[in-house]
Amino acid sequence: MDRNRLFWACRRGMLELDLVLLPFLENVYETLSEDDKQRFIKLLDEQDQDLFGWFLRREDPQDPELKKIVQIIRDNTGLQD
Repeated sequence: MDRNRLFWACRRGMLELDLVLLPFLENVYETLSEDDKQRFIKLLDEQDQDLFGWFLRREDPQDPELKKIVQIIRDNTGLQD
């Protein structure tokens, strides 16, 4: 997926998600491995409410691939414990 499409996929219906996903795309995405980039793209297909719960540590994704990229996002966007 090209960067412009990624930008628009990161624009969500919730400001809180925009404040997590857009800075991650701008500051971290390019440093990811190709596998992690694919995980991020897969993550963008998930529902906003699920993403919100995962980023706030209310729960973790059941899919281990999504869990890995969620943890990377948490570690790189000020969402640490």
